[in-house]
Formats: sequence, structure tokens, C-alpha cells
Amino acid sequence: MATSPSDVATNPVRHHPHTLSAVDFHSASSGVAAKAMRGELNRLANAIQDMKARRNFQNEMDHFYSLFTRYLSEKAKGTKLDWDKVNEPKPDQIIPYDKLPVGESPEHLNKLAVLKLNGGLGTTMGCVGPKSAIEVRDGMTFLDLSVRQIEYLNSKYDVNVPFILMNSFNTDDDTMRIIQKYGSHKIDILTFNQSRYPRINKESLLPMPRSPAGDISQWYPPGHGDVFESMYNSGILDKLIAEGKEYVFISNVDNLGAVVDLSILKYMVDSDAEFIMEVTNKTKADIKGGTLIDYEDTVRLLEVAQVSAEHMEDFKSINKFKIFNTNNLWINLKAIKRVTEEKELNLEVIVNNKTLDNGVKAIQLETAVGAAIKHFRNAHGVNVPRSRFLPVKSTSDLFLVTSDLYSLNHGELTMNPKRLFQTVPLVKLGDEFKKVSNFLARFQSPPHILELDHLTVTGDVTFGAGVQLKGTVIIVANHGSRIDIPPYSVLENKVVSGNLRILDH
Repeated sequence: MATSPSDVATNPVRHHPHTLSAVDFHSASSGVAAKAMRGELNRLANAIQDMKARRNFQNEMDHFYSLFTRYLSEKAKGTKLDWDKVNEPKPDQIIPYDKLPVGESPEHLNKLAVLKLNGGLGTTMGCVGPKSAIEVRDGMTFLDLSVRQIEYLNSKYDVNVPFILMNSFNTDDDTMRIIQKYGSHKIDILTFNQSRYPRINKESLLPMPRSPAGDISQWYPPGHGDVFESMYNSGILDKLIAEGKEYVFISNVDNLGAVVDLSILKYMVDSDAEFIMEVTNKTKADIKGGTLIDYEDTVRLLEVAQVSAEHMEDFKSINKFKIFNTNNLWINLKAIKRVTEEKELNLEVIVNNKTLDNGVKAIQLETAVGAAIKHFRNAHGVNVPRSRFLPVKSTSDLFLVTSDLYSLNHGELTMNPKRLFQTVPLVKLGDEFKKVSNFLARFQSPPHILELDHLTVTGDVTFGAGVQLKGTVIIVANHGSRIDIPPYSVLENKVVSGNLRILDH
């Protein structure tokens, strides 16, 4: 149909040249999105009346905005690693633990602080509140065990190693109430909160909260890479340095193997390393764990999220990438202050897609603390024994740490010397065991597993007291069936299926 001159005047044609490339298109879109985001963040900040609170909120949003613009830039230009430059670490980039001089002297302990990452909830294990409040052994929680370890260290060596918790807005209130019970213990406990960032609407690329005090579900803690900025902003970093502390040992609160090691501390001091990452050998259960690589003569952390589909099998290969990151990190405090003040930190953006309860798709932008290794001088890994990586992420892990496989001494779990092989059995418990309450209800007492290699349990299964499991044991109760393992049964290399009910007479 022909267009009249009057039509053109009233409906001007918007000319889009065909030469506009995809990169140009995304760059233009990114510019608009960045400007819109900045405006919304300013509007949120201006809604806060108290000037100090406004400044703190603005500072937090500035860091969020920086992360957001980097996300837009990477989305527009694509910043995937050049796989041809991804190499196995050089020998001097990962030092075997058994090559370290044995550290038995406590001379450096007064220079150390211990920090636990305490931002997570126990929801995946069916618990309410901070994950660190879950009971894991002999009536003691993750927090109890950590406090016991540091308290024993302080008493044994007559030192003062402070214990620091990085909480999130999800865990702070409950944690502050819980730690009151440690008031009479020989330990200084410090806390600070990691940042609170707004979730991003995936369609509009605008912040989901409409006010600074918006629904808590519209905010999120941005991963443990936020520890440096939050520690600095809280004043705790300067406080530690002023008190003569030089090093911090950071680990996940649910890693029961992450205890202070005098040999690693001594090595850190002697080697003048600013950042040491504990790594350990991969098994088939760890193939998705982040690994250290050599990239253009720099040691870097490579996470699974950074790997394209075509290189995924290469990444998972135990032959090429033999180790993974335990997230046990030893870092120089003054170096943290330097890289933070000089704004050197440029951690890889991790995009976490979420679907909220109302069906809205949201984006969370996060960072990982281990990715900071590339910003510190003389940074490298130490390949530690597997015993220093004992996370409790599920009730299958809880099954192991509550068993006779481990003994508890001054808050530290050690493997029972009666186990012939110092490897951990592979345990897979089904959905019926997923929540801690259900898990506890299905065991009259923890089974004896010193000779267990592999256990798989699915369906409606319960265990009587004093059960022994050896070798490979598979127990399957099909839908509608139930299996009760009788008290004091010994199952060795057995497959149990069908129905087995034991009723009181």
C-alpha cells in the first residue's frame, strides 16, 4: 500500500539501518538498562530519611550497580575464557601439604583471626533459621563446634584468636540471639552483615523492590565474594589490623574439616603469600567443583558457570583438573585493605536465575570469594588432605558425621583410626530422609559403618538400633512398601527390597 506525504508527516518512519550489529544492539540496550537502573536505585536511596542510613544504603547500591554494569557488559560483549589459554596449574601454583614444614609453634596465632561464612539458611535440610544452628553431633550445632575449637585453641596456647561471623540479613537476628550463650566462654566473637542487594526482574532489568524496606523476598545476599567489601565497610577489617592481626582464615560454617592448621599458618607467614587457597583431590562426587588453573601465567579460579557446554566434559575430567577448591582460604588482612581501597577487585559475575513464588523470573548477581585469588600477590593453592573438607550439605552428609566413622575432640571431628581405609563411604539417602526431622525419625540410633563402602536407601525405610552396614548395601522400598531393618542386624554386601515389617506383639 502506498504511503501519502501526510501519513509520513504524522507517522515519521523510524529508520533502523541494517548495518546495526548484534553487539551494537546489545551495547545500546545495555546503556539504556544501566541508566534506568541508576535512576531506580537513586529513587530507593532518596526514600530514606535518615542521612547516615541513606549514605550506607547508597554505598551498598553503588557496589551493586558496579556489579550490574559488569553483568550488562559481559552479556553484550561476551567474556568467555579463551579455552586455549586454560592450562593445568604450574607446580609452584599448587604446593602439596606434605611438603610444608610442620608447624607446631603457636608463635603466629596471635596474628590470626578466624571467619566463618554464616549467610545461609537450613531450608534445604528442612530446617528454619541459620544453617549453623542445626545440630550435627552429640547435641552440638555447627556454631557450637566452631566456638569449641577456637576456645580450646585460645586456652591451650594462651592466645586470643577472635571468631568472626559474616551473617546475611536472613541469619543475623537469629545468630545474634544464639551467640549470647557464649558470653562466658574464652573467645571474642565479632559479627558483621554482608550486603543486601535487590533482585532484578529478568524482563525489565529493573530492581524488584519498590522501597528500601520492601518485601524481604525481593532482596538477596550476593554470595561470599562480598566478604571483602562488607568486612571493610563494617569497620571490622580496620579493627583487626589495629589489634595486630595480620591474617584471616575464612571457611564455610558447614565445613566441619576447616580447623586452624599451624603448618599452613606458618607456611603463609614464611612464604609471604597474600592468599592461600586450600584445594584437595577430586573424586567423581566433586567434578563440578571450582578448580585452580593457570591462565596467562596467573593462577585463577575456574567455576563451572564459566565453562561453555563444548568444554564441560574437559572441565569435569579428573585427569586434567585433578583438584577442586574447598573454600578454606588464608588471606593477608592488609592486602584485603589494599585491594578494597584501590578498587582492584573484579570478581567474575555469577548469574543465578530464580523463579519467585509468584512466578516472576528474577536474576541474582553474585560473586565467589575464591575468585579473588588473581588479585593478590604470591597467591597459590595448597593441596590438603581430604579430611579438611567435610561439608554437611545434606542428610546424607549428616549420616556420616553422626556415625562411628568419626570421633569428636574439642569440637574437631577426626576419622576413627579403626577404619582400614581413610576414605569416606558414598552415601545416597532418598527423599524420605531429606529433612533433618524425617532423617532422625528413621534411625533409632546411628548405624555402625566402619566397614561401609557404599549405601543407597530409597523409599519408606527405618533402621533399628545397633545396625551394622558393611561393604555395599542397597535398600529399596518400592512405592507402597515399607522396610524396617531389625535392631542389631548386620548387612554386608546386600540388596534389600520388597516389604519387611516388624510389629510390636
